Amino acid sequence: MAKRKSMKADPCPVARALDVIGERWCLLVVRDAFDGARRFGDFQRRLGVARNILADRLRVLVEAGVLAVRPAADGTSYQEYVLTARGESLFPVIVALRQWGEQQLFARGEAHSQLVDRHSGQALAPMLPRAADGRLLDAGGTLVNKLADSAGQVLSPCSSC
Repeated sequence: MAKRKSMKADPCPVARALDVIGERWCLLVVRDAFDGARRFGDFQRRLGVARNILADRLRVLVEAGVLAVRPAADGTSYQEYVLTARGESLFPVIVALRQWGEQQLFARGEAHSQLVDRHSGQALAPMLPRAADGRLLDAGGTLVNKLADSAGQVLSPCSSC
């Protein structure tokens, strides 16, 4: 498999985010961590991914500060992977992907899982971008404001970043 080019220094926030979580197994590990998976074996059983791939994705997520490794809560010699504050902040991303998938990738009436409010049992309201004043925004209502670096240079390899 070809080595991916790192985007850690890219001036685009989307590119940097994808450098960490843009690979499908990484996002699925994060999803399963939100659903309670903690141990290597938990992730492997849920995902059905090869051990070497899972080990690599867990390493990437730990190095990026999305997950942290802790001793197992039950006092055994196992270790657990837990979401950090940085990882917890990915919850809206996972919800938005889930909602997009529900809306776009399932036929009407086709069975699928659904994320609901633990308190009310109701489905979550759609995640929608809003302006600071609460107005709903679509892509046409936004623009990318390119910020300069500390030397005053505006660097961007793409037109939308």
